[in-house]
Amino acid sequence: MQKNSEQYLLTVILLFAIAVPTAIADTNDTELAQTILEKADQIRFPRESFQVDVTINTTAPGQPEDWRKYRVLSKGNENSVVMTTEPASERGQILLLKGRDLWIFMPEVSQPVRLSLSQRLTGQVANGDLARANFAGDYNAKILRTDVIEGEKYYVLELTGVDRGVTYHKVLYWVGQSNFWPYRAEFYSLSDRLLKTARYEKFQMLHGALRPTRLVMEDVLRTGEQSVLEYSGMKQRDLPDKVFTKDYLKKLD
Repeated sequence: MQKNSEQYLLTVILLFAIAVPTAIADTNDTELAQTILEKADQIRFPRESFQVDVTINTTAPGQPEDWRKYRVLSKGNENSVVMTTEPASERGQILLLKGRDLWIFMPEVSQPVRLSLSQRLTGQVANGDLARANFAGDYNAKILRTDVIEGEKYYVLELTGVDRGVTYHKVLYWVGQSNFWPYRAEFYSLSDRLLKTARYEKFQMLHGALRPTRLVMEDVLRTGEQSVLEYSGMKQRDLPDKVFTKDYLKKLD
């Protein structure tokens, strides 16, 4: 009887010894993945309040090019204003983001209209692609693997939405190991269908740091359709909370 008890105790100790390091490793991997995600976010956009101009050129086989311009005001990841500056026919349209609540204001409509982050803004660009400044606030990250591309090592992160209100259900995200530069991304639907891909290109000095100034988004379902986002004129801007209110939008420039 005593022998059986000793064997049982030994089995429990062995199982505990195996399980605890595994749990610690999982926790550490999760923390590392989230840290990598945050560092890549800081490469893309500054932490402080800022303004940036975005030009979007959408092309598709057999269709004329579509050019649009926006001015984005962002404060953290929770407050953003996206103002349409071109075409002239849509000037005055404004997206207001507070948390993950999004409205569009149109000069000819008296009341704002609720939108989702996942709805299309133009071309391959969803509302959330412009209105949300980073990934870390919307996704839980884990490291899937490491890829080597043209001699460079990249973390491959799997990002899962914290809830259904985020722009994409799942994102695969390649981030450079040596510098945390974002390299490419794949965006998936709720049914795990690949929707589109993105490449982060043309790293240049923008608001005091090397950042990707071009984002190329391609539709994987319709070959040849893509939207190219060009970022310019990024600068720090004092944005008090009142800027991100419905009553203040008419005063923006």
